[in-house]
Amino acid sequence: MAPGSTPHPNPTALSQAEDPVLWLRLIRSRRVGAVTFHRLVAEHGSVAAALDALPAIARAAGVENYQPCPLEVVRHELARGRQAGARLLLWGGPGYPAALMDLADAPPVLWAQGRGDLLERPAVALVGARNASSLGLRMARRLAATLGAAGQVVVSGLARGIDAESHEASLATGTIAVQAGGVDVIYPSENGALTRKIREQGLCLSEQPIGCEPQSRHFPPRNRIISGLARAVVVVEAAERSGSLSTARDALDQGREVLAVPGHPFDPRSAGCNQLIRDGATLVRGAQDVLEALSLPQPTVCEPLRPRVEPTIPEAPRERRSLSETAELHSRILQRLGPNPLAEDQLIRDIGLPAATVAGELLTLELEGLIQREPGGLLARA
Repeated sequence: MAPGSTPHPNPTALSQAEDPVLWLRLIRSRRVGAVTFHRLVAEHGSVAAALDALPAIARAAGVENYQPCPLEVVRHELARGRQAGARLLLWGGPGYPAALMDLADAPPVLWAQGRGDLLERPAVALVGARNASSLGLRMARRLAATLGAAGQVVVSGLARGIDAESHEASLATGTIAVQAGGVDVIYPSENGALTRKIREQGLCLSEQPIGCEPQSRHFPPRNRIISGLARAVVVVEAAERSGSLSTARDALDQGREVLAVPGHPFDPRSAGCNQLIRDGATLVRGAQDVLEALSLPQPTVCEPLRPRVEPTIPEAPRERRSLSETAELHSRILQRLGPNPLAEDQLIRDIGLPAATVAGELLTLELEGLIQREPGGLLARA
């Protein structure tokens, strides 16, 4: 628990003695966050007593006609949770993650979909840029697969880029997605198939109400759950001001290890990682560095990698593409390239289109001065 924080009451007795409806009414009431929830319960001895005291506390603070969250709202949320196949975890109750218990701002309630047993296993968080480079995505994939093979559950935030790649690579060994919105809400939309796979094979977790659409204010609180669940946070790619650095700061406050993958100094997507390393974070060259930092043995099984898909030339003539489709393909190519040279065949595999299709656009981008070729079949962003 953080120094100077209000001591929590006995969590097990608390979670078993009171109706979950009361917990939801208190935490869903206006101006009641996680820290306030725990302070109110500690001061009044129970969730029910804290709920009863809310109007008087608000009145003393100058807020007239304050009403706690209506009973109908909470009952509706519980019904939607049951329809979604989600389980409500109460702080200190069965299934609640032990790793979060001592946090001063521990979520009083969590909605969970999927394998609750993953919360009982050791975990490492992998976070990073949404607009990740090809090298960053490959690094995330390799780290997640190897850490999973070593027995670690991979925790991330189900965002596009590094998060999605980390979840995908650790589905077989165990992955936890901490969502900024409701646990039943798919966000971003392109992660729909991945989200459904995580619900079946891994675990989706959220402190937000069922049906809540994520907003920018929901992401910082989400980040402290990602770091809180893990023994260490590994930042793969991050800009100088990014949510990944927020997660790293939460990890430091919670006493977790912070590690970072270094990157090219000219690539803004690596600025945050390089800054973390400058400030004392452990440099990560591969999963072995993470395992060594946690004093864990190296995995004895082969690292599961995606099947190698060789680029093929289509038999039929190349289809005509609209200007918007061409611009989107150019954007995908440029997003995956950075100052660090990347092999052309690797880029083609990452893009997932026929070699002839990508090669023609590479030539166009080269003529426009946006990319440059280097010896050995390597490409870099100009």
